[in-house]
Amino acid sequence: MNVLILGSGGREHALAWKLSQSKKIDQLYIAPGNGGTQHCGTNIDIAPDDFEAIKKITLEQQIGLVIVGPEAPLVKGITDFFTAEEKLKSIPVVGPTKAGAKLEGSKDFAKAFMQEFKIPTAQYQSFTKDTLKEGKTFLETLKAPYVLKADGLAAGKGVLILEDIDEAKIELENMLTGKFGDASATVVIEEFLKGIELSCFCYTNGKDYVMLPEAKDYKRIGEGDTGLNTGGMGSISPVPFANKAFLQKVEERIVEPTIHGIQQRGIDYHGFIFFGLMNVNGDPYVIEYNVRLGDPETESIMPRIRTDLMDMFGAGIEDNLKDFTLELKPDFATAVMLVSGGYPEAYEKGKTITGLNAVKDSIVLHAGTKINNNETVTSGGRVMAITSLDQTMEAALKTSMNNAEKINFDKKYYRKDLGFDLK
Repeated sequence: MNVLILGSGGREHALAWKLSQSKKIDQLYIAPGNGGTQHCGTNIDIAPDDFEAIKKITLEQQIGLVIVGPEAPLVKGITDFFTAEEKLKSIPVVGPTKAGAKLEGSKDFAKAFMQEFKIPTAQYQSFTKDTLKEGKTFLETLKAPYVLKADGLAAGKGVLILEDIDEAKIELENMLTGKFGDASATVVIEEFLKGIELSCFCYTNGKDYVMLPEAKDYKRIGEGDTGLNTGGMGSISPVPFANKAFLQKVEERIVEPTIHGIQQRGIDYHGFIFFGLMNVNGDPYVIEYNVRLGDPETESIMPRIRTDLMDMFGAGIEDNLKDFTLELKPDFATAVMLVSGGYPEAYEKGKTITGLNAVKDSIVLHAGTKINNNETVTSGGRVMAITSLDQTMEAALKTSMNNAEKINFDKKYYRKDLGFDLK
């Protein structure tokens, strides 16, 4: 079978790296891919939300399965596009329909869904420009810190956590008057949950599901979780505090009611669900849903999976997920993200990357790279993840950090304290 992955980041390279090991794939294509994915398959210079171009390449290359990496094409309706096209409707897409993608595309929709199906989450209310005054009044009923979330997709930047009530009121007004464009036309105000975060994932056909490894990611640019939010500075899997009892609570209280809710709502859902969770005194609460795998979590969970992913997708397509078992390696996987100087604010691109051939005992998963005149150069804020496997978290981190030192580009930066909150 020929398979197409849509996307260009570290998540897509991790998927391509894993799928390239499958004997059930004849040709693997990545659109548009990056400087690393070309070693796993064939890059095709097509945007992930250019549906007509995707249709053309799918038919030309006789693609039998499409895997959607990022959220934007899902929210835009790529799965619905395939279903509506006579020549494409028989080709499975790993990614929910537009209706399912609203779990990520609209925070307000997701919170209402959780409330309806009694899924534990923070208390909240939603506000628009017309209800700004009520929003400010609601803030006064909460204790600091104050959590403001843009309803729509804002490239991972639409969540503000503020300590000062006056600042929170100002930012609420800024958001409702266009700070994040249309994404913050509605703002969700939540109570703050105090605990430690983790990410859990399942693959589902909308009826049954299989759990993937959990991971802990690190969003802040600075060590000790300080500074601005980023797309993710690295991840660790498994998560030491997520023991069997805790993960059982996740399935019983969150995953199963979510799948039940999808069925009750009549949503066609074939793909991944990402549960952004907070562990509050041993109980899991949902912070957010995503309708695809996480980045940088995918860079630490894929290397831990022994099973051929094509077997999992096949079980989902053929309704055999109930009897499917995903085999995992017991090792820890640690992904350390190298980023461009200045990220997550302004940064320069086109910096030559050296030292890749010196890496030993780690997997280098590219995120923001491209090939320019036979050189690998930076093309994004998050450049690449250095993933290592070992029996302990400390040993895996040591290998990742050692290899992070060997790779160089101008103004390279990475966090050296990953796992500090898990020891």
